[in-house]
Amino acid sequence: MPRDPDFSNLSHVAVIMDGNGRWAQQRSHLRVWGHIRGAQVVSGIVQEASDLGISELTLYAFSTENWARPINEVRTLFRLLEKFLLRERKRLIDNKVLFRVVGDISVLPVETIELINELENSTKNNRGLKLNFAFNYGGRKEIVETVNKIIAKNEKVTHESIRDNLDLSEVDLLIRTGGEKRISNFLLWQTAYSELYFSSTMWPDFTPEEFKVIIEEYRNRERRFGNISRTSCLEKSNLVAIKNKEIIASLRGN
Repeated sequence: MPRDPDFSNLSHVAVIMDGNGRWAQQRSHLRVWGHIRGAQVVSGIVQEASDLGISELTLYAFSTENWARPINEVRTLFRLLEKFLLRERKRLIDNKVLFRVVGDISVLPVETIELINELENSTKNNRGLKLNFAFNYGGRKEIVETVNKIIAKNEKVTHESIRDNLDLSEVDLLIRTGGEKRISNFLLWQTAYSELYFSSTMWPDFTPEEFKVIIEEYRNRERRFGNISRTSCLEKSNLVAIKNKEIIASLRGN
């Protein structure tokens, strides 16, 4: 049966880039070597996402929990972010990529913060792929800060107000490499109805070809959002739910 294009559409993909340290240790190298090799994978995945027509790609680069790692590993992750910004700046601008970093970047070196701000400003009007780096990011922290932001504006805290005040949109597909099967405090609100894909491939070995295979597998899935039949998005399912609630309420009145 041919796929309905309404259901094969894929807007937002999020990736937990896991397995760098274990990949290095399996080769009798220091963990930081895995992060260095893993950083080289990013540009190919970004390009593949753009080629596949994906609107938004969010990469989990450093979590609020990653501070518990050895200090040399933390410093390496900081340096790799700076090198990525310098190395990929021209490519991102030329390809009309809109680049953003989400998370608390205040802990980064001043030079790195300036590079982030400059690249965000240089790409803010681009209409190509939206590329988000989650750096020093935690899903629980994001939700708490969002609720406090809403309260500070004297607005009511609702599902809609939280959604509208988050930095990132709902995630259609969450991919985690490295063989682990958990979401590790990543985009907790946005992944409530995401499809999940856990790859056993360590991030340094992850290829654009595997990424494309995962996207195709996603497009063959049936997303229902609580319904009993295929539904393109949560909003459409909610409209049906509201209508059914109204019918039940009217029956009670009789």
